[in-house]
Amino acid sequence: MNVFRILGDLSHLLAMILLLGKIWRSKCCTGISGKSQILFALVFTTRYLDLFTNFISIYNTVMKVVFLLCAYVTVYMIYGKFRKTFDSENDTFRLEFLLVPVIGLSFLENYSFTPLEILWTFSIYLESVAILPQLFMISKTGEAETITTHYLFFLGLYRALYLANWIRRYQTENFYDQIAVVSGVVQTIFYCDFFYLYVTKGRCCENRVAGTASVTNRVSV
Repeated sequence: MNVFRILGDLSHLLAMILLLGKIWRSKCCTGISGKSQILFALVFTTRYLDLFTNFISIYNTVMKVVFLLCAYVTVYMIYGKFRKTFDSENDTFRLEFLLVPVIGLSFLENYSFTPLEILWTFSIYLESVAILPQLFMISKTGEAETITTHYLFFLGLYRALYLANWIRRYQTENFYDQIAVVSGVVQTIFYCDFFYLYVTKGRCCENRVAGTASVTNRVSV
């Protein structure tokens, strides 16, 4: 395991903790897409089924369990504990526009036509587009709290670090996972506009992140 993989995992974990902390402290889910969080919970659920079949390392097991817990606690707080503060009127992305093609692609393009392998492939494809409901929600309202922009920044950083991890693995291990790499590149592209806005303006602004509209406008909903 190289440093890019570890930093990527930590960046991913920090993003989830920031979001959970924001919800818990403010007791409010305004500006957070519940649909994106449902998709991420589905990603982790279908990807980490190997918890019951394979043991890789303590680090690997602990991180998988933590990600699953964080994902489901977030969904619970949005749709359960703090549901009265959830902005459902602006969280209107049509999930079937993502799920139908992702399900179809996972059956058509995978490494092995077995249930676990198809579900793993599904999780990889779904993760590449799971953030779109959140970006669409921001583009619709034209606003986001600072903590939400930090959450998105660290998610984007996680993907960028994983790209570096794959490059490093190819150089040192001659390892190349085409499905993961292509999906990771697609996901990183969705963050590009947001990254630019965050670096140039985001740290100086409290709320406005309207520039993310150019990302979601490229995927009509």
